[in-house]
Amino acid sequence: MNQPRRSSSLAPRRAARAVAALGAAALLLTACGSGDDSKGTKDSQGTSAAKGSGTRTVKDATGRAVRVPAHPQRVVTLTQEDLDAVLALGVKPVGITNGQGLNKPPAYLADKVKGVDVVGNLLQPVMDKVVAAKPDLILAGDMQDEQVLKQLREITPATLVTMAPADDWKLSFRGIGNAVNKLDKANEVISEHESAAKAAGAKLGENKGAEVSIVRWNPDGPSWMEKKQFASGVALEMGLKRPKAQSKDGNAHTPSLSLEKIDEIDGDWLFLSTLTSDGEKALKDVQSKPAYKNLNAVKKKHAVTVDGSVWSTRGGPLASEVVVKDISKALGGS
Repeated sequence: MNQPRRSSSLAPRRAARAVAALGAAALLLTACGSGDDSKGTKDSQGTSAAKGSGTRTVKDATGRAVRVPAHPQRVVTLTQEDLDAVLALGVKPVGITNGQGLNKPPAYLADKVKGVDVVGNLLQPVMDKVVAAKPDLILAGDMQDEQVLKQLREITPATLVTMAPADDWKLSFRGIGNAVNKLDKANEVISEHESAAKAAGAKLGENKGAEVSIVRWNPDGPSWMEKKQFASGVALEMGLKRPKAQSKDGNAHTPSLSLEKIDEIDGDWLFLSTLTSDGEKALKDVQSKPAYKNLNAVKKKHAVTVDGSVWSTRGGPLASEVVVKDISKALGGS
């Protein structure tokens, strides 16, 4: 089963899961106990780090030890999740990638990255552009292409894989916060999000505790999101529920369903997103079909279209704000 955001062969995903126990937790835990290197430790080239050199050693989401600047000044992000995280921490990157399937950054972050150089597409950096950005830290998301990682590390050894397949957004966010030496800030942001989600859920009136279906429409049909997927997690934090048919304890999405199984996407409320123009067309086409019109959520006019670049990803603190606002607006909260 694929992850919500990117599709790829299952073999690399399964292999990566073998090290997921290290994951962002390794990055996080190493950071908790490390500050500026100050005891003459040696780097990968055998050079001693002088006291006060301004570097720290952390582990990335694969368990790899990486020397990073104590206070990075020129950060390049290769995924939306990395970008969301650093912006939430008050760090403006010098290089970013476009959103999934887009030739521009995700809409919900666009205003925050005006003037920032785009160095490629999602997980597909153009190396000359990365070099031109002069990064002192590269956040490489869930990059699994070792050849690309090798090239990035030649640009700067401070290149970190920030996500393992099983990591949720909070774990990854704490790891990124640690990598940029802002772990306390990351914990603060998460606490504020959790309080805001709970408060928003309490304002939903008659829709408190409603069952919300969270669906991505693909070119070949709908997929519902499992309970630990990002947007689902936000909904649960708001005190909402998932339909019984969607009560699966995972962080991915189902294979695309046929119209014969479309009942699986029903709920008190139905949140629909797409990630591609083909998916958008498929959703538009199905909305005229009886199987879709007969869904209870559709009959009640409780079907809401939302931004797939927010709802159908691994998420982050800024994306979580959007999900809370979307749900509150739809269900009648303030």
